[in-house]
Amino acid sequence: MVEWRVSEGLTPYPEAETWMEDRAAGIAAGAAPETIWLLEHPPLYTAGTSARREDLTEPDRFPVFETRRGGQYTYHGPGQRIAYTMLNVGVRGHDVRRFVWQLEEWVIATLAEFNIKGERRQGRVGVWVVRTDKPALPDGTAREDKIAAIGVRLRRWVSFHGLSLNVDPNLEHFGGIVPCGIRDHGVTSLVDLGLPVTMADADLALKRSFTKVFG
Repeated sequence: MVEWRVSEGLTPYPEAETWMEDRAAGIAAGAAPETIWLLEHPPLYTAGTSARREDLTEPDRFPVFETRRGGQYTYHGPGQRIAYTMLNVGVRGHDVRRFVWQLEEWVIATLAEFNIKGERRQGRVGVWVVRTDKPALPDGTAREDKIAAIGVRLRRWVSFHGLSLNVDPNLEHFGGIVPCGIRDHGVTSLVDLGLPVTMADADLALKRSFTKVFG
């Protein structure tokens, strides 16, 4: 059974990292259950293993944490649902690419609960929403906004870190970085798309969608 843990308020990032590492070690040792941890962080930026210094455009805006998850620079803050995902990928097939695909599929299924179509894009990890309500790009293609970011790390085939779903964060806070290194598209949230979704609504949708994807 997967344990679901929900934290109220804002969880400091170092505290979350320490807890995740301890839980991942416990899962690998067979001493702790797989865990999904839902929380929010105070405003901060994290740098993944592929982060480029030039993509941190305002280094003094919020605290910046170096992390060994995959990916580039990401913003976390109030109104964003973090789903830290500590699962035994070893017993789930030893397939990292499939695991990342499942995380994306989890977000896509969650968005479908709100009648939002989330999509993948080749070469861009995460989940995207086509913005037909915005002017097209100069080449005529539709604008796309990122609604969820994904970055994971595995140790002894147990995952930690996970995904962040934008429910109602301050989107201006993304302005201090080039989110995930992508300059041609923006970011959005459920509320920005016109949906009066609460964090509790998002949590229920995440929980319902999880078993559809992960069993």
